[in-house]
Amino acid sequence: MHLPSEIIKLYSLLGSTKTEQPVLKTFILAIFAGAFIALGALGSQIISCGVVPVAFGRALSGIIFPIGLSMVIIAGGELFTGNCLLFIPVLDKQISMMDFLKNLTIVYLGNFVGSLFIALLANYGHVISLYNGELVKTVMTTASVKANIPFVDAFIKGILCNVLVCISVWASQAAEELSGRIIALFLPIFLFIVCGFEHSVANMYFIPAGMLAQHVYGAAGNISFFGFIMNLIPVTLGNLVGGSFLVGGGYYLAYMRAMRGYEDD
Repeated sequence: MHLPSEIIKLYSLLGSTKTEQPVLKTFILAIFAGAFIALGALGSQIISCGVVPVAFGRALSGIIFPIGLSMVIIAGGELFTGNCLLFIPVLDKQISMMDFLKNLTIVYLGNFVGSLFIALLANYGHVISLYNGELVKTVMTTASVKANIPFVDAFIKGILCNVLVCISVWASQAAEELSGRIIALFLPIFLFIVCGFEHSVANMYFIPAGMLAQHVYGAAGNISFFGFIMNLIPVTLGNLVGGSFLVGGGYYLAYMRAMRGYEDD
């Protein structure tokens, strides 16, 4: 098992590796990551559709959704929420703030492409036509609720979400065996789903899937592109604050800064 002091050294060194790899490679891996997260989101909707009580449905979603992040970690992918931890090498002066922001921008766009691709396939492939149309209603309800969350609420839920996601990614690095990594990342993700927090990349699937369902299935709904953007902005900012400043900055202050100070002495 790797100690936190070892994990933070790994992340500090990882910064240059991620920011110096070719843009096309980063973008492709980001598309994969977005698709993996979207598939986890789709699976969570399928398994929880129509389940009562609602709390039990959320628990089932929490079991399935982490499969998406597991695929990102195991198969390889560049995920915006996880890459917020690259703020650690920024603080450690291993990469520049510009490198950090450039990487996040490329990854964010790639994640969007991957998530939207799955939303398109799920609709036009009639994957969400299960349960005699009940799943379509679930997809649209989820999208409508998310597209109408108040700005401040979405921002706070975005912060809390990425605290848990980054803790999940961080914890997965502590294990040496594959099984240990999966278990470590599962628990915080399960918690964020049960709590109903907001994940920007997952919402790149959830809301467009509902918007597309209005067109493909002719279902009545009030999900607009404006609502989608007004969800993504606060959730993305919240994810950035939670992952970069709270988790990344907090662990840097707790471990790396102390180690650097000790070395300087």
